[in-house]
Amino acid sequence: MDKNAPVGVFDSGVGGISVLASLRKELPGEDYLYYGDTLHAPYGTRPSEEVCALAEAAFLHLTGSGCKAVVIACNTATAAAAAFLRGKYPDCPILGMEPALKPAALNREDGAILVLATPTTLRLGKFRHLMEQYGEAAVPVPCPGLMELVEQRDKAAQEAYLQRLLSPWESEPLDAVVLGCTHYTFLVPILRRLLPPGVKLYDGNAGTARQLRRVLTRDGLLRPRSEGGTIRLESSDPDPGVLTVMRGLLDEAAAGPVLA
Repeated sequence: MDKNAPVGVFDSGVGGISVLASLRKELPGEDYLYYGDTLHAPYGTRPSEEVCALAEAAFLHLTGSGCKAVVIACNTATAAAAAFLRGKYPDCPILGMEPALKPAALNREDGAILVLATPTTLRLGKFRHLMEQYGEAAVPVPCPGLMELVEQRDKAAQEAYLQRLLSPWESEPLDAVVLGCTHYTFLVPILRRLLPPGVKLYDGNAGTARQLRRVLTRDGLLRPRSEGGTIRLESSDPDPGVLTVMRGLLDEAAAGPVLA
């Protein structure tokens, strides 16, 4: 594999742009090809078998475009398809996401940990295993429809949704909120306003970026240059407006919300 080939990144839509921004911050010399399967979004309410098939199609699109490694920038697709893809395509490094429950649990004090995620992510075995290890104080909170509000960039609707979602916890001790969908990183400014001071926010983006560095280094695929990498954005939806949204979110993510 050519170390100068791009790193592929895919998500069900535009949420994985938040992961892409973290990858670029960690490895600015790499070239990236981002593929948003916007035509088939959302993944988070689909059956796991369907998610697996869609994830394989996205993976083959990226490897067919010459990508040297693929990052599944979607918690739902990781839970449904990562093990399958690694077994079927062992020659390509495949990295995924998982809700950052472990660091939230290890840094917990006395309050609860809310895990916001899609219904599909919460019901699959990967998350259940995570809960068995680190979920003593964790409360899974399914968020159907929230991903779509991020895709639509409807800030007022996002805030109204989160107000309803968090209202049962207004008088309860709360330590942290885990953002278990890559779309939800774009909600950090709203969550900061709604949550009490001191509540920590966690996502898995930075950890995935560090893991990509380790894997590329291990496999001799790390690009030698330290900066100047390029980004190409693609979507399964022919509507050119989708790419405009992606570019806007990439600019927004580049500023980098401060978590935890």
